[in-house]
Order: sequence, then C-alpha cells, then structure tokens
Amino acid sequence: MLDEILAASIEVEFLVESRALARKLKAAGLPVTAGDVKRTDTYLKADISPQTCIIIEDTGRKYLHKMIESVRDAGGALIYVLGVGIANDDREKRAQDVRDHFSDVSYLSLSELFEAPLLTEFSRALTRARVQQYQRYLADADRILILLHNEPDPDAMASGLALRTVLHRTRQTAVIAALEGVTRPENMRMVNLLDIHVETIAPESIHEFDRVCMVDVQPHYFPGLDRVDLVIDHHPEQHGYNAVFKDIREDYGSTCTILTEHLRAIDASISERTATAMLYAIKSDTLFFNRQANRCDIDAFSYLYPLADANLIRKMEGAEITVERLDLITKATRQGRMVEQVFSVFLGDVPRDDAIPYVADFFLQLENVRWTLVSGVINGMFVMSVRNLGYTKNAGDFVRRYFVDIGSAGGHRAMAKAVIALDAFQARFGVIDDDIGRKMSELLLEFLHEATDEKRKKEPVGSH
Repeated sequence: MLDEILAASIEVEFLVESRALARKLKAAGLPVTAGDVKRTDTYLKADISPQTCIIIEDTGRKYLHKMIESVRDAGGALIYVLGVGIANDDREKRAQDVRDHFSDVSYLSLSELFEAPLLTEFSRALTRARVQQYQRYLADADRILILLHNEPDPDAMASGLALRTVLHRTRQTAVIAALEGVTRPENMRMVNLLDIHVETIAPESIHEFDRVCMVDVQPHYFPGLDRVDLVIDHHPEQHGYNAVFKDIREDYGSTCTILTEHLRAIDASISERTATAMLYAIKSDTLFFNRQANRCDIDAFSYLYPLADANLIRKMEGAEITVERLDLITKATRQGRMVEQVFSVFLGDVPRDDAIPYVADFFLQLENVRWTLVSGVINGMFVMSVRNLGYTKNAGDFVRRYFVDIGSAGGHRAMAKAVIALDAFQARFGVIDDDIGRKMSELLLEFLHEATDEKRKKEPVGSH
C-alpha cells in the first residue's frame, strides 16, 4: 500500500525482518531488504543519512525504542512511527511513550493518514448519488424554474447559475427568477459585470413551469407554496412543505459551497463566469470567513479561486456606501441607543429592505458593540435585523423566541431577521413610534440576562 502511494513521487526502500516476507515482496516488484531492525549496522548498510525519511511500523512490538535508537545511531534524524493495527487506547499510550522518550520523533496512526481522505471520498460519493438522482428526475422537464428569494443577493444568484450548470441547462430551459428583482447597488454591479439574468415573475406564474427548484431559500418564504421539486439552502431548515429532493446544510456559510460540492461530485466543468460568481458569493456571504463559515466553505473557495476572475471580483467589491445609506447611518447615530454593549435603533419608514441589515452590520464594527438590533418599516411590514459577534447567545434563538408566532423569524448564531405584518406587531407591542427601538432593546437585554442567569445556576457553589 505504501509503495503504491509513495513510489510514484519519491524513491522508497523497504526493510523487513522476515526473509520469507522479503522474498514475497521482491517477487511483487518492491525494493526490499531483510535485516535485523534492532541493529545499527543494518541501517548503516542501507546507507541512510540525516536527510533520509525513516518510517517505522509499530505493531505493538516491545523493542520499538531499540529500533529508534539504532536508526539515530546510524545517522537517521527524520523519524516517523506509524501505528498499525493497535487499539485506540494502546495507540495513544504508545504515542505518548514515544513523545516522552524521543521528542523529535513524530507518531502517526494509519487511521490518521487515511481517515480524512476516505471520509472526503465517501461524502463525495453520497453527494454524487444525490445529484444524479435529482438530475434524472428533472431531465424530462421542458422548462425548469430556479426560484430565488426577493431582492436576490450574490449567494442566491450564483447558486442559480451553479444549479443550471449541474442540470446542463440553458437560460431558456432553466429560468432563474425572483418575485422581486435585483435593485441593491452592489448586487446590480454583480448582475451587470457578469451578465446575470434574473427574471421577475408573478406568483401565479410559478405553476406554469414543469419543475420548481429553489436555491438559498425554502418554500415557507413564499405564502401558499407548499410543494417544490428541489431545495438547496444553507439557512436553518423550516418545515411545513414537501420537496422531492432537498439538501439543506445550516452549518455551511453559503449555499454556493453546497453547489460547489455538487459540481465537484459529478466532475462538472465550471465556466469562469460561474466560478467568479460563486467565489464572490462565498466571500460576501461569510464576510470573508468572518461569519458562519466552516472548513467546507474554505475548501470550496480554494477550489474555485483558480477558476475565477479575481479582477472582476475586486471590481464587484467596489464601495457600497451611497448617499441614501449615509443618511441612514447619520439618522441611526442620532437616534440609536447603547446599553450594555447593545446598539439598537428604530429607523422608521425605510425605502429599501437592504438598508436595515446594512446599518446593523455597520454599527457592529464600532468599538465596544457586541450586538446590534436595527428595525424599520418597509412596505407595511415591521422588519428587524439582529447581529452579534458570533460567540455569545444565538441571534436566531432570540428572534424565534419573540416573533416566530406572529411573523417570519429565524437565522444563525451571529445574524437573524424577523418580518412581521404591522397589525400583528402592534397587537403585541403597541403602536409603532420612536419608542419601539427602546422596547426591542429591552427584549434583547431580557434575553441576554436570562442566558447569564442560567449560566450562573449551572456553576457550582463553593464554601468559604
């Protein structure tokens, strides 16, 4: 096995104690020598040097120390011990024993060498089977709808392009659409630079398509839509709908990360345009791995990077500050309140739904701010964005606790959102006025103090 892995790139020789085993390995074409592995002259005859990498197989034999000492006496310096066929508890004891006696010798186990690659390959095989299933299911559809959430962001649009690639479809046979189109300046910049077409459709038009797929969103987002064919999303899973196929991974920072794995699983060719869109989406959705990201997001980013146009990404990342946003920041600075490292503000009527999360993200950058809670009224709905630094209480739990029974509420540990009809909100919290910001802040502080009290209860009490 080691010969298959190593011999293609480096020169390898094998030293074994058994002459019978040496003959068998020679017959198999391996460069092998038989000798007493406890003797220094055995390694001298093998002409090892301080630059020779020595791997000692440890099967539990008692003379492991003697072997290491003999290798070192012969001039060996790069020494590795490879645990093979040893129980976990015994392996850890032997590894610690080696570290105690030979601080410069590394101990590895066979499972450590092969566990990660095997798990990766196994996971890829499962993903491949899942992708091939929904590919076959969708293959006979004349027109497929790839539905995005309202005001699609980079992750939604790039995921739409990626799914179209997975399905081997064109713009005509797989339509990327949203009920409300792209208007935010930074998203329009992406649309224009990458020539992305997101059609705006009416809710009644959804049923005109043979199949309906969703990326970066789930059916609960659309009232009355309780059945779709495919859902791929990284937001917390919602219930109350039927999907023939779904792949929801809420521990991922981006839906594009999931689609990257789908594309890699089937060895799909990714165009520069799609790779650029996906790379930009992963970068923006995770705030360049500062928010809700894991190893898979980093792995997807590394895979897409050489396929993408870095210059286009830099152009898309141009300044996002507009006069409209600057006015809102000024208003929030005047009217906001800071209590116990929580910044909260009610902005009143807001012209665009991207403004509220923008203000929440902006003020989270301030010194001593650990939470931001920004709310406003958009198109007759009360909208709230909650942000935190990600290592405290869960923001998604907060909005679900107080708002899920009167509206739409959910999110991750570091970011969350609630959208509630005005009449439902006012029935619970009273008339909406400038004092709403204070009331929402008090709700959050109540939530945070409750977490602190629970922690104190769990701490052991010591006597003086």
